[in-house]
Amino acid sequence: MPTPAPRDPSALRSVRCFLLDMDGTIYLGSRLFEFTNPFLRLLRETGRRYVFLTNNSSLSARDYVAKLRRMGVECPDDGVYTSGDATREHLRARGWRRVCLLGTPSLERDFADDGFELTPDRPDAVVLGFDQTLTYEKIRRANDLLLDGVPFVATHPDFVCPFEPHPIPDAGAMIRMFEASSGRTPEVVGKPHAPMYEALARRYGLDRASTAMVGDRLYTDVPFGLKNGFAAVLVLSGETTPSMLAASEFAPDFVLRDLGELLDVLSR
Repeated sequence: MPTPAPRDPSALRSVRCFLLDMDGTIYLGSRLFEFTNPFLRLLRETGRRYVFLTNNSSLSARDYVAKLRRMGVECPDDGVYTSGDATREHLRARGWRRVCLLGTPSLERDFADDGFELTPDRPDAVVLGFDQTLTYEKIRRANDLLLDGVPFVATHPDFVCPFEPHPIPDAGAMIRMFEASSGRTPEVVGKPHAPMYEALARRYGLDRASTAMVGDRLYTDVPFGLKNGFAAVLVLSGETTPSMLAASEFAPDFVLRDLGELLDVLSR
């Protein structure tokens, strides 16, 4: 079956809220794209909303807000939403408050500040984040709990995280390890899965008909829009190349060079 052609980007003028991936979309590594601030300024001047959305759960939303402001990006206190935020909301909806958490100190603080008890003793769930402080003892303890049947939740499915000089293993690679050692597959919260959208919609009161996801990843950002009923916009300023797009099972609603091209579209 032929891949559907992307739609005319002029249809994006009706969007009132843009969900923006960060690395590869508004910046690359430590370099802010030159079109980012003009694009965001246009959104503010035209009464549109934007929320920075990331699957990376190694940092808190507060950390990301501070990082964006250091880069010169205007970002309100509630302007960033992470897969860690969505995971806590998802666990809360289940009534699960005791968790064995594999995560960075930043993620641990967010969970503790939000009223979760971090414990390996009879937890309601094993929660796997992008743990850059992972040790063999953490792995062994979590694996024992999984083999005992404790529910398994992961913040996001990304296999690698952008880094220089090479990408580094992310939560998706860690999921594969636990699948191999325990035979257990987690419930994944972050993009492209529904729990991320449901938590995000509750927080920000989103309307699917006037929302668009803009990002550079074919297996997270694009299906996040396609699977959850709002526009999926792929930008080619980060991970995805034209050849990767041609081979992908996911067909974005819109394909643009970068946010600079989207700025041109919205300015007409």
